[in-house]
Amino acid sequence: MPRGPKKHLKRLNAPKHWMLSKLGGVWATRPSHGPHKLRESLPLVIILRNRLKYALSRREVGYILMQRLIKVDHKVRSDPKFPCGFMDVITINKTNENFRLLYDTKGRYIIHRISASEAKFKLCKVKRVQLGQKGIPLLVTHDGRTIRYPNPSIKINDTIKLNLETNKILDFVPNQVGTIAMVTGGRNLGRVGVIISHDRHEGSFDIIQLQDAKGQKFATRSTNVFIIGQGTPLVSLPPRRGIKLSVIEERDRNEKKIEAEKIARSKPKKKKVIRKLKPSLKKSKATAKKVAPKKKN
Repeated sequence: MPRGPKKHLKRLNAPKHWMLSKLGGVWATRPSHGPHKLRESLPLVIILRNRLKYALSRREVGYILMQRLIKVDHKVRSDPKFPCGFMDVITINKTNENFRLLYDTKGRYIIHRISASEAKFKLCKVKRVQLGQKGIPLLVTHDGRTIRYPNPSIKINDTIKLNLETNKILDFVPNQVGTIAMVTGGRNLGRVGVIISHDRHEGSFDIIQLQDAKGQKFATRSTNVFIIGQGTPLVSLPPRRGIKLSVIEERDRNEKKIEAEKIARSKPKKKKVIRKLKPSLKKSKATAKKVAPKKKN
């Protein structure tokens, strides 16, 4: 029997949201042990090679990382297998680019471009609140951080706004009715809505009802809800803003897009008019008349 942890991952067994081609080889990059689970993370190799297209191969990704150009949550990461997860901030100082990992409505990670001011913080979900050694209060977040002496009013499933430079809590949003949340698991993964109700079921899972910006209602387990703001989201959202389209709406949208592309192709392109300069009939005096030598008196 084999002993120890697995060190390999076949491409067919890799998470579907990585969107790896089946014919691209046998193996896939197995993420290192880190702050996020294997099937809920995205290795730096896939981000730089497959998504951002900054490298053509894994070897080139290694060259980029060895120059210490990539930061994850304001910490330099040189491991190509490092697992990045939900709400992580990726910074590339050489190109002045900042990205945040969010979900789209189809459950896939989207590399969302953000501003430099927004890259200074991230949102973390509180997973555990307890007393540590010598009675010191602490909380544990969804990305494995332990923060001591938090605000006593912060509870489990609340969201904190964390300053990545100082590692201190700037603000927090309670998990209650009326707050905006993003779903991070289940069938409604990636959808954003306002919490309408919180139904408690003893001996079973608590269910939260949400309503998105179009008025569509949906429900999910309380463990799948990630609070992102109250009134307005604390972070910028992807283009669709967490609104899921039905199959018919998506079909109509794709048809309109195809028709617009056909119309754009069918329009005759304007020919560039190249005006030929006519040779001037009268030559300039400087070229026509030869300079006569001065006569000596």
